[in-house]
Amino acid sequence: MSRRVTRLLMTVDAVGGVWQYATELACALRPLGFETVLAVLGPPPTPEQRTAIKRCKGVTLVETGLPLDWMSEAASTRRAAAELAALARREKVDLVHLNSPALAAGQAWPAPVVAVAHGCLASWWDAARSGQPLDPAFAWHREMMAQALRTCDRVIAPSVSFAETLRRVYGLAVAPQVVHNGRALPARVRATAGTNSALTAGRMWDEVKNLATLDKAAALVPFPFHAAGTTTAPHGEVATADHLHLLGQLDAAAFAAKLEQRPVFVSAATFEPFGLAVLEAAGARCPLVLSDIPTFRELWDGAVVFVDPLDAAGFAAAIEAIIRDPDHRDALGEAAQARAQRYVPERMANAMAEHYRDLMAARLAA
Repeated sequence: MSRRVTRLLMTVDAVGGVWQYATELACALRPLGFETVLAVLGPPPTPEQRTAIKRCKGVTLVETGLPLDWMSEAASTRRAAAELAALARREKVDLVHLNSPALAAGQAWPAPVVAVAHGCLASWWDAARSGQPLDPAFAWHREMMAQALRTCDRVIAPSVSFAETLRRVYGLAVAPQVVHNGRALPARVRATAGTNSALTAGRMWDEVKNLATLDKAAALVPFPFHAAGTTTAPHGEVATADHLHLLGQLDAAAFAAKLEQRPVFVSAATFEPFGLAVLEAAGARCPLVLSDIPTFRELWDGAVVFVDPLDAAGFAAAIEAIIRDPDHRDALGEAAQARAQRYVPERMANAMAEHYRDLMAARLAA
């Protein structure tokens, strides 16, 4: 007798790392007996993203045209939540997985709700504007997040560090549970000595990515230092650099090709709930130089070189020392790749499936 398939509605956006997280998870859940309806919020997926998801069996893509909560306002977010709840009813799903927890606030859902917090405006503000009160324009989002974190059936964070941040910022009695993110590792990594260059990646316009420190470091490094990622914020602000070579937004194939060259991969982030780009670089056997922040310590301690996030000279010195010492470079790359084995989609999917089944069993018992 065949096992019953569990239907899951999962929200996703095509803007950043949540797309990678959600699509990797949805594909890895299929062998575990789950079918996933991916409800896209915000801008539509690119043709490349649509093509990639077609290769994953048991995953249905629904482009809702609904706004992202962090690019919207309270009334629009509530309307989006209501339409998603209606979609969940039409699709007859057994579970709802929200990658934007604020959507859960005040909404009646037809199935248990798992909220996975990948970041939020209040925690970002706490890191980027330490000591300053939250901008009143974002108060609505903080209130909806606070309500959602207290009322969802299960709340998950991608790292212990970020779970503790959420507990502190929102005054939670208990920190969210933790399931580390996962990223598929390359089938094989070229046996190359590595290019004499450095690379960073992410939303270059986001100030917690610390572009200013990396730009100063680039001025001190006698090797090319590249930055992959969009420089234009959703609100129109454009980030610039005097010394970094800005590559702009690369598609998945172009970014993978950059990593195949095994540059020294650098992140000077002052705040990071997880860091999927770091994981992708580790999987490609790139040596890692990371800011010494709690999340990176939790995930990568013993496998990377840590630098104070505001020490541009320290980043430059670490990059140059690695490039000039091939044996050290290879050892760091191998250590990073070995550590990346902990953070693969199969482990993430198994952990999330346990949470899903636990909630369904509790609903059935009730």
